[in-house]
Amino acid sequence: MLEYDQIAAEFEQGQKINFDRILQEVIAGWQRDGARPRLMMHSCCAPCSTYTLEYLTQFADVTIYYYNPNIHPRMEYERRKLVQEQFILDFNQKTGNDVHFISAEYRPSDWLAQTKALKDEPEGGARCKVCYDFRLDAVAAKAQELGFDYFGSTLTISPSKNAQWINEGGLEIQHLYNVAYLPSDFKKRGGYKRSVEMCAEYNVYRQCYCGCLFAAKKQGIDLAAVNREATQYVAQHENDDFAAIQFNIAAKAESI
Repeated sequence: MLEYDQIAAEFEQGQKINFDRILQEVIAGWQRDGARPRLMMHSCCAPCSTYTLEYLTQFADVTIYYYNPNIHPRMEYERRKLVQEQFILDFNQKTGNDVHFISAEYRPSDWLAQTKALKDEPEGGARCKVCYDFRLDAVAAKAQELGFDYFGSTLTISPSKNAQWINEGGLEIQHLYNVAYLPSDFKKRGGYKRSVEMCAEYNVYRQCYCGCLFAAKKQGIDLAAVNREATQYVAQHENDDFAAIQFNIAAKAESI
């Protein structure tokens, strides 16, 4: 496992850590060792997974874990899940990759218990850090359960997310589990730009808010309209077949 102090030592005191550089160093190590590790990457939505998958699948076997109890309303959560599954299916078919998908149970009350005391925090403030850590912890636990080599998050592709906080949280959380955290800053080196291009190429829905109820209210998002549109989308696509990308948890459990 990489340690935060070990990473920080590569940079001058007070200098912002370039976690994209750290990721490239990790990947270079895999290549030297002839390794192709198994990664479990948290994703909040298809747009965040676009370039992330395009990049990481060159070097590793990737499974997306959709754990997002922060998304409100329920039908918007379901819409983003379906869009995520469709993108993975299309991406695999277009590129010949074999990315898999796991979805957690939707339990917004768990997230609310962690964040309600911070409901008046601004977007990008303390509530967001709690939200990052809460989801990363769940991803690390699932990665350990299923025997993955690394856990990480696609969230660092977003310019509106604090990549420093995400990486700091992941590097702390890894010590609670027997699985290493994969540092990243996927928006670097044109990653965010490429994600926008890929959304257009794959016709991926790009939402107008992170999903958080508190942030949506402050942004003036019309949640009733969001719910109507999401409900319509889910009704049209809830029977779509995504069996080909589902991670076989039962088979993995039998092999351990």
